[in-house]
Amino acid sequence: MAATTATPWGRAELVEELTGRQQAGDKRFASIVQLLETSNGERLVRFSYSTDGVVRRGPVTLRERDVARLRAALAQHPALAEALGI
Repeated sequence: MAATTATPWGRAELVEELTGRQQAGDKRFASIVQLLETSNGERLVRFSYSTDGVVRRGPVTLRERDVARLRAALAQHPALAEALGI
């Protein structure tokens, strides 16, 4: 059974997930991009970040080089790349 999560549009199934590790000084965290699908087939893209293994929803800030790494990693996540138009 695939993981499901709550969204403002109801429950959605996790289709793909991409995690980009980041560091600022001695702080380590990760940005997460998820492709979700609702029961009626609508696709949603969710951005979040995690610190100490705890996922947090809020502003996600990416440096230009993080965006480049994210774009490169999307080659391994074709459905997510398609949903982002990349």
